[in-house]
Amino acid sequence: MSTPLPGGLLQIFDPRAGSGQAVGIDLGTTNSLVAVVRDGQPVCLPVDDGGALLLPSVVQYRRGDEGPRVGQAARDGAGDAPGDTIASVKRFMGKGADDAQTRKLSAHRFADSASPLGGRAVRFLAGGREVTAVEVSAEILRELKRRAEAILKQRVEKAVITVPAYFDDAQRQATKDAGRLAGLEVLRLLNEPTAAALAYGLDKGSQGTFAVYDLGGGTFDISILSLDAGVFTVRSTGGDSALGGDDFDRALAQLFLQELGPGAEGPTPALVQQALAEARRVKEALTAAPTARVELAHGGRRLSREVKRAELDALIAPLIEQTGRACRRALKDAELTAEQLDGVILVGGSTRVPAVRAYVEVVFGRKPLSDIDPDQVVALGAAVSANLLAGHGPRPDVLLLDVLPLSLGIETMGGVVEKIIPRNTQIPISATQTFTTFADDQNAMDIHVLQGERELVKDNRSLARFRLSGIPALPAGLGRVSVNLAVDADGLLQVTARELTTGVEQSVQVKPSHGLTDEEIERMLLESIDHADEDVRRRLLAENRVEAERLLVATHQALRDDGDLLNEGERTAIEGRIDELQRAARGEDHQVLINAMGALDAAGGDFAKRRMDRAIQRALGGHRAEDFGA
Repeated sequence: MSTPLPGGLLQIFDPRAGSGQAVGIDLGTTNSLVAVVRDGQPVCLPVDDGGALLLPSVVQYRRGDEGPRVGQAARDGAGDAPGDTIASVKRFMGKGADDAQTRKLSAHRFADSASPLGGRAVRFLAGGREVTAVEVSAEILRELKRRAEAILKQRVEKAVITVPAYFDDAQRQATKDAGRLAGLEVLRLLNEPTAAALAYGLDKGSQGTFAVYDLGGGTFDISILSLDAGVFTVRSTGGDSALGGDDFDRALAQLFLQELGPGAEGPTPALVQQALAEARRVKEALTAAPTARVELAHGGRRLSREVKRAELDALIAPLIEQTGRACRRALKDAELTAEQLDGVILVGGSTRVPAVRAYVEVVFGRKPLSDIDPDQVVALGAAVSANLLAGHGPRPDVLLLDVLPLSLGIETMGGVVEKIIPRNTQIPISATQTFTTFADDQNAMDIHVLQGERELVKDNRSLARFRLSGIPALPAGLGRVSVNLAVDADGLLQVTARELTTGVEQSVQVKPSHGLTDEEIERMLLESIDHADEDVRRRLLAENRVEAERLLVATHQALRDDGDLLNEGERTAIEGRIDELQRAARGEDHQVLINAMGALDAAGGDFAKRRMDRAIQRALGGHRAEDFGA
């Protein structure tokens, strides 16, 4: 921590400001945002000195001792090091190494199954090392945390992080692990459509039943919610955690690569990266204009032509239509028709595409609402939720009733799934079902927990397996085991199995098949300890640069307001210390910076006393002693 200065030239610190701040984070596929409640209103915080609110969800790992680049700097450098630059990592959260996502067009390089790190989670090869999707996401969260702390001038230790409503248990656990690795206490994993409804409900005073159509860079969600007197009830949810604007980009990029021609070497990572970046640029240009020009050159080949919006619309029509099926199913699950809705809310940057908006209007028979920025609305709702969970108000009466996106059950004989908690059940929820033994003298039972809507085990997602031993030797059908599934407010699962005769019990916090083990999380935390000295130095430098800036601003203000109080030579001494402090702030040694701040404070000590005397005289002016009491 930086050494507190005497503060003669500094503004007085208000201890009522508290020691920490809870923020809302939209951890997006393409861009991420951090928001906070100020003066009762949620606002997104800028993530760079230019005032941009969107942090590109891109991380570039560099070789050697240099730390990773995060955000726009990483995106700008992707052309030079495409294989070391990881974008759209959200699509890999909670996924296995053999997931279909790893085979889609991208510049990413993946570790093979014989990785010395072990485990089945997706691992990227970048910057001469292996990194998981959790580690990459943690870098994005760290950057948002760092920026928020610089703006708020206080520690940020708690956050509400949003996730797609259709994220399964593995993806949610991976997101929570990333938050923990970034040094954040995750107050809640909040479904993105629920966050959007929260922002609309509180900001607009909306009441009624709404559909939230959320199409981001990598995921699609549809939720039907009711808003009534501060109670937000999710009626149904659906979607696709592998469908979004990235797929629009990929469809365009594949067309461009086909027209450019394969070349002798085939599509290299650099060419793929270039094609995807050009596709994204063209797509965004076609949002506002009917035509845009593609310019792509590689290895002596060149593609230069106009692309019409109608061409993009036809290319992405099958993808957009996939969202319609989920919308109709969500309405059916909520037992509603489109005509019974009070509105449709658009969320996610991909809803800016005109073809998407036109399709939503057709599906729901009305123009959608988008008066809150679709890119910001989720983060704003997350900030409101974080503020409420941190106990700061302003609406303690707000109640969020979310639902489970996928059914939970266990395997029974014959490879069949017995559903214990059906999808769209409100959470938190706890449900119990009793099972009997299958064979005579059976003294153990294997519990296999699954997630999904199919009837057979092989068609659903395996979450966990464990064995309950100690069942008394009884004829088949007489041994009775009670299995309880409990889902918390984050959508994470705990399973308890109990034999009813003996009371023997086994309980597990589900760790999904493709999530990170406790050992892996521990390894990452130990690695952070190994680099603790370097991290501390960087943090001290950043913190003291902020303090230096505050001191410089206060000093300049003091010289402007009360410069006439300076004695001969004092101004020269103070201005000399200002120059020293400015040079120290541009350096890399936090101790030099601390010393320079102390020197400036000492040089202005007598000046500060005279300023204080003047302030007291002004305050007493026109008053008698008796006015202030005995």
